[in-house]
Amino acid sequence: MTEPVFNTDKKALRLPTRGWRAYLQKTWPLHVLLLPAVLLALVYNYIPIMGIVIAFQDYKPWLGLGGSPWVGLDHFRYLFEYPDSMQIIRNTLIIAFAKIMTNMFVPVIFALLLNEIRIKWFKRTAQTLVYLPHFLSWVILGGIFVDILSIRGGIVNRFLGTLGIDPIAFLSNGDWFRFTVIVTDAWKDFGFSAIIFLAAIAGTNPSLYEAAEIDGANRWQQVLHVTLPAIAPIFIVVATLSLGRVLDAGFDQIFNLYNPLVYSKGDIIDTFVYRVGLLGSQYSFATAIGFFKSLIGFIMIVISYRLAYKWAGYRIF
Repeated sequence: MTEPVFNTDKKALRLPTRGWRAYLQKTWPLHVLLLPAVLLALVYNYIPIMGIVIAFQDYKPWLGLGGSPWVGLDHFRYLFEYPDSMQIIRNTLIIAFAKIMTNMFVPVIFALLLNEIRIKWFKRTAQTLVYLPHFLSWVILGGIFVDILSIRGGIVNRFLGTLGIDPIAFLSNGDWFRFTVIVTDAWKDFGFSAIIFLAAIAGTNPSLYEAAEIDGANRWQQVLHVTLPAIAPIFIVVATLSLGRVLDAGFDQIFNLYNPLVYSKGDIIDTFVYRVGLLGSQYSFATAIGFFKSLIGFIMIVISYRLAYKWAGYRIF
C-alpha cells in the first residue's frame, strides 16, 4: 500500500492573489471574531506601555506626563543605591527559583504515581481533589492558611503540640515564611500543573510498555526506561520556559500572607512596588522598579525560548 503524497510546494499553497479586498470579503467574519481580543490586548497591554516614561520623570499627577520634569536614569540609580534593594531582589530570586523547582518536580512525581493507579474511580476522584485548589484565589486561601498556621490555636501547631513540638511561627519567622510560601504554592498548583505531564504519559506508545514487559521489565523499570524518556522533552520545554518567571515570586500569595515581621526574608519586588508606588505615592520610583523587572523577565523569556528550541525542538513560530 503506497503512502499518500502531500503537496509541499510553497507556491501551490499560497492564497489566490486576487487582492486583499477579495480575501477580506471571504474572511471578514473571522476578523470580526478576532477584533475583541485585539482591542483588549491593545487597551490593557499596549497602551499602558506609554506609562514607562514615568520611570524617567519626577512624575507629579497634577502635572501629567507632559509637564513632569525629566530626571533621566536617577530612579534606576537610586534603585541600586537603596539600602534594601539587593535584599528584595535576593528574596525574589530565592522564592521564585524555589517555586519553579517544586512546581516542576512535584507535578511530575504526582503524574507518575497517578498513572500507576488502576482503580478508575479512585484515580478520577484523586485528580478532581488535587485540581480544585488551583481555582481558589489567594484571598481565600490566604485567610485559611493564616488561621490554620496561627501560632496560637492553629490546627497545625495544635497537632505539633500533641507530638511534643513547640509552636512554630510559620508566618512571622522569615525562614519559616519562605518555606511556607513555597510549600503552599506547590500544594495549590501541583495538581493542575500535572495535566500536561499526564497528557504526555497518555500519548506514550503502548507498544513500548508491551515490549518492555516482554523483556521482563517490572513496573518501576517501565517507568524508568519508558515513561520518563517519553515525558523528558515536555519536561525540558516547561523547565526552560519557566525561566521567564524567575522574577515572578507570586504577588497575590505573598501579599495575603506576609507582614512587617517577615519583610527581611519575604518582601519581593512586586510587594515592594505596591508599598512604594501605591501606598508611598512614589510613582516614578515604583515604575522604574517595575520596568527593571520587566526588562529582566523579557531577557529571560528570550533565553528560555532559545534553550527550549535547542534542547527540545520547541518553537512557536
